[in-house]
Amino acid sequence: MDITDGAGTMAACVITTARPGVLELAVTGRAFEPAPVPRLTVVQAIPKGDRGELATETMTEVGVDVLVPWAAERSVVRWRGDKAARGAARWRSTAIAAAKQSRRSWLPEVTEVASTAEVAARVKAIVSEGRGLAVALDPDAPQPLLAVAGARGLTEIVLLVGPEGGISPAEAVLFAEAGAVGARLGPTVLRASSAGAIAAALVMTAAGRWD
Repeated sequence: MDITDGAGTMAACVITTARPGVLELAVTGRAFEPAPVPRLTVVQAIPKGDRGELATETMTEVGVDVLVPWAAERSVVRWRGDKAARGAARWRSTAIAAAKQSRRSWLPEVTEVASTAEVAARVKAIVSEGRGLAVALDPDAPQPLLAVAGARGLTEIVLLVGPEGGISPAEAVLFAEAGAVGARLGPTVLRASSAGAIAAALVMTAAGRWD
Protein backbone atom coordinates (compact mmCIF):
# COMPACT_ATOMS: atom_id res chain seq x y z
CA MET A 1 0.00 0.00 0.00
CA ASP A 2 1.04 3.61 -0.54
CA ILE A 3 0.85 6.45 1.97
CA THR A 4 1.58 10.13 1.50
CA ASP A 5 2.28 13.19 3.61
CA GLY A 6 0.15 15.26 1.26
CA ALA A 7 3.13 17.40 0.25
CA GLY A 8 4.69 15.29 -2.48
CA THR A 9 6.27 12.39 -0.60
CA MET A 10 4.87 8.94 -1.31
CA ALA A 11 5.97 5.86 0.63
CA ALA A 12 5.41 2.26 -0.45
CA CYS A 13 4.59 0.13 2.59
CA VAL A 14 3.67 -3.38 3.64
CA ILE A 15 1.48 -4.18 6.63
CA THR A 16 3.41 -5.92 9.39
CA THR A 17 0.84 -5.81 12.19
CA ALA A 18 -2.91 -5.40 12.12
CA ARG A 19 -5.13 -5.59 15.16
CA PRO A 20 -8.04 -3.53 16.51
CA GLY A 21 -6.89 0.06 16.79
CA VAL A 22 -3.35 -0.67 15.57
CA LEU A 23 -1.85 -0.84 12.09
CA GLU A 24 1.92 -1.10 11.73
CA LEU A 25 3.68 -0.66 8.42
CA ALA A 26 7.17 -1.24 7.09
CA VAL A 27 8.36 1.29 4.51
CA THR A 28 9.87 -0.41 1.47
CA GLY A 29 10.50 2.66 -0.65
CA ARG A 30 10.06 6.41 -0.88
CA ALA A 31 9.60 8.81 -3.77
CA PHE A 32 9.06 12.54 -4.05
CA GLU A 33 6.84 14.09 -6.70
CA PRO A 34 7.39 17.83 -7.35
CA ALA A 35 4.38 20.11 -7.20
CA PRO A 36 2.61 20.08 -10.58
CA VAL A 37 3.03 23.03 -12.95
CA PRO A 38 1.05 24.99 -13.88
CA ARG A 39 -0.79 25.22 -10.59
CA LEU A 40 -4.52 24.97 -11.21
CA THR A 41 -7.00 26.91 -9.09
CA VAL A 42 -10.76 26.64 -9.51
CA VAL A 43 -12.97 29.35 -8.07
CA GLN A 44 -16.26 27.51 -7.64
CA ALA A 45 -19.52 29.37 -7.00
CA ILE A 46 -21.29 27.66 -4.12
CA PRO A 47 -24.01 25.38 -5.55
CA LYS A 48 -27.15 24.04 -3.91
CA GLY A 49 -27.39 20.91 -1.74
CA ASP A 50 -24.60 18.38 -1.95
CA ARG A 51 -23.43 19.54 -5.37
CA GLY A 52 -20.57 21.43 -3.75
CA GLU A 53 -19.16 18.21 -2.32
CA LEU A 54 -19.72 16.48 -5.68
CA ALA A 55 -17.80 19.24 -7.46
CA THR A 56 -15.02 19.06 -4.87
CA GLU A 57 -14.74 15.30 -5.22
CA THR A 58 -14.51 15.24 -9.00
CA MET A 59 -12.14 18.21 -9.23
CA THR A 60 -9.85 16.63 -6.65
CA GLU A 61 -9.79 13.37 -8.60
CA VAL A 62 -8.97 15.30 -11.78
CA GLY A 63 -6.05 17.04 -10.07
CA VAL A 64 -7.13 20.58 -9.13
CA ASP A 65 -4.60 22.10 -6.72
CA VAL A 66 -6.63 24.88 -5.07
CA LEU A 67 -10.39 25.13 -4.68
CA VAL A 68 -11.93 28.47 -3.69
CA PRO A 69 -15.61 28.46 -2.59
CA TRP A 70 -17.10 31.64 -4.04
CA ALA A 71 -20.12 33.57 -2.78
CA ALA A 72 -21.27 34.65 -6.25
CA GLU A 73 -24.01 37.20 -6.80
CA ARG A 74 -26.38 34.59 -8.26
CA SER A 75 -25.57 31.81 -5.81
CA VAL A 76 -28.76 30.59 -4.15
CA VAL A 77 -26.92 29.20 -1.14
CA ARG A 78 -25.29 31.70 1.22
CA TRP A 79 -22.52 30.77 3.63
CA ARG A 80 -22.42 33.16 6.57
CA GLY A 81 -20.90 32.88 10.04
CA ASP A 82 -20.74 29.31 11.34
CA LYS A 83 -22.33 28.04 8.12
CA ALA A 84 -19.32 29.28 6.15
CA ALA A 85 -16.92 27.44 8.43
CA ARG A 86 -18.97 24.24 8.27
CA GLY A 87 -19.31 24.44 4.50
CA ALA A 88 -15.57 24.89 3.94
CA ALA A 89 -14.87 22.05 6.39
CA ARG A 90 -17.17 19.70 4.43
CA TRP A 91 -15.40 20.57 1.18
CA ARG A 92 -12.01 19.95 2.83
CA SER A 93 -12.97 16.56 4.21
CA THR A 94 -14.42 15.61 0.81
CA ALA A 95 -11.19 16.72 -0.89
CA ILE A 96 -9.03 14.67 1.49
CA ALA A 97 -11.11 11.53 0.94
CA ALA A 98 -11.05 11.99 -2.84
CA ALA A 99 -7.29 12.61 -2.82
CA LYS A 100 -6.74 9.35 -0.96
CA GLN A 101 -8.99 7.43 -3.35
CA SER A 102 -7.21 8.85 -6.39
CA ARG A 103 -3.74 8.33 -4.83
CA ARG A 104 -2.65 11.93 -5.03
CA SER A 105 0.71 12.76 -3.51
CA TRP A 106 -0.30 16.41 -3.10
CA LEU A 107 -3.48 17.22 -1.17
CA PRO A 108 -5.54 20.07 -2.64
CA GLU A 109 -6.02 23.28 -0.72
CA VAL A 110 -9.59 24.36 0.03
CA THR A 111 -9.71 28.00 1.09
CA GLU A 112 -12.26 29.89 3.12
CA VAL A 113 -15.26 31.28 1.24
CA ALA A 114 -14.31 34.26 -0.93
CA SER A 115 -16.30 37.32 -1.97
CA THR A 116 -16.37 38.54 -5.56
CA ALA A 117 -13.96 41.35 -4.65
CA GLU A 118 -11.55 38.84 -3.13
CA VAL A 119 -11.76 36.64 -6.23
CA ALA A 120 -11.03 39.64 -8.46
CA ALA A 121 -8.02 40.53 -6.30
CA ARG A 122 -6.72 36.97 -6.62
CA VAL A 123 -7.13 37.11 -10.39
CA LYS A 124 -5.34 40.46 -10.64
CA ALA A 125 -2.42 39.25 -8.52
CA ILE A 126 -1.93 36.13 -10.62
CA VAL A 127 -2.33 37.77 -14.03
CA SER A 128 -0.09 40.70 -13.10
CA GLU A 129 2.82 38.30 -12.59
CA GLY A 130 2.88 37.80 -16.36
CA ARG A 131 2.91 34.00 -16.21
CA GLY A 132 -0.60 33.46 -14.92
CA LEU A 133 -3.92 33.07 -16.72
CA ALA A 134 -7.47 33.51 -15.44
CA VAL A 135 -10.46 32.27 -17.42
CA ALA A 136 -14.10 32.99 -16.64
CA LEU A 137 -16.27 30.21 -18.04
CA ASP A 138 -19.09 31.68 -20.11
CA PRO A 139 -21.28 29.63 -22.49
CA ASP A 140 -21.74 32.75 -24.67
CA ALA A 141 -18.04 33.60 -24.98
CA PRO A 142 -16.79 33.79 -28.59
CA GLN A 143 -13.68 31.68 -28.02
CA PRO A 144 -13.39 28.09 -26.71
CA LEU A 145 -11.43 27.27 -23.56
CA LEU A 146 -8.73 25.36 -25.43
CA ALA A 147 -8.03 28.42 -27.56
CA VAL A 148 -6.87 30.41 -24.53
CA ALA A 149 -5.59 27.75 -22.11
CA GLY A 150 -3.01 25.99 -24.27
CA ALA A 151 -0.10 28.37 -23.69
CA ARG A 152 2.97 26.70 -22.22
CA GLY A 153 5.21 28.35 -19.64
CA LEU A 154 2.36 29.39 -17.35
CA THR A 155 2.90 28.99 -13.60
CA GLU A 156 -0.77 29.22 -12.57
CA ILE A 157 -4.16 28.98 -14.22
CA VAL A 158 -7.38 30.08 -12.53
CA LEU A 159 -10.80 28.93 -13.71
CA LEU A 160 -13.85 30.90 -12.60
CA VAL A 161 -17.00 28.75 -12.46
CA GLY A 162 -20.26 30.59 -11.93
CA PRO A 163 -23.48 29.34 -10.31
CA GLU A 164 -26.43 27.82 -12.18
CA GLY A 165 -27.55 31.31 -13.20
CA GLY A 166 -24.11 32.14 -14.54
CA ILE A 167 -21.64 34.90 -13.75
CA SER A 168 -23.51 38.21 -13.49
CA PRO A 169 -22.70 41.11 -15.86
CA ALA A 170 -21.24 43.12 -12.97
CA GLU A 171 -19.00 40.23 -11.95
CA ALA A 172 -17.93 39.68 -15.56
CA VAL A 173 -16.85 43.32 -15.85
CA LEU A 174 -14.96 43.17 -12.55
CA PHE A 175 -13.12 39.99 -13.55
CA ALA A 176 -12.30 41.37 -17.00
CA GLU A 177 -10.86 44.50 -15.41
CA ALA A 178 -8.72 42.26 -13.19
CA GLY A 179 -7.34 40.50 -16.27
CA ALA A 180 -9.57 37.44 -16.74
CA VAL A 181 -10.63 36.33 -20.22
CA GLY A 182 -13.95 34.70 -21.08
CA ALA A 183 -14.16 31.28 -22.71
CA ARG A 184 -16.76 28.61 -23.36
CA LEU A 185 -16.47 24.89 -22.71
CA GLY A 186 -18.48 23.65 -25.67
CA PRO A 187 -21.86 23.70 -27.41
CA THR A 188 -23.85 22.69 -24.32
CA VAL A 189 -24.38 24.35 -20.95
CA LEU A 190 -23.07 22.30 -18.03
CA ARG A 191 -24.15 22.31 -14.41
CA ALA A 192 -21.97 24.33 -12.06
CA SER A 193 -21.05 21.13 -10.22
CA SER A 194 -19.58 19.48 -13.32
CA ALA A 195 -18.17 22.41 -15.31
CA GLY A 196 -15.10 22.84 -13.10
CA ALA A 197 -13.92 19.24 -13.40
CA ILE A 198 -14.40 19.11 -17.17
CA ALA A 199 -12.70 22.48 -17.66
CA ALA A 200 -9.83 21.38 -15.41
CA ALA A 201 -9.30 18.20 -17.45
CA LEU A 202 -9.18 20.18 -20.69
CA VAL A 203 -6.77 22.74 -19.25
CA MET A 204 -4.46 20.10 -17.81
CA THR A 205 -4.29 18.34 -21.14
CA ALA A 206 -3.62 21.59 -23.01
CA ALA A 207 -0.99 22.70 -20.49
CA GLY A 208 0.87 19.39 -20.58
CA ARG A 209 0.01 18.10 -17.11
CA TRP A 210 -1.79 15.11 -18.65
CA ASP A 211 0.86 14.31 -21.25
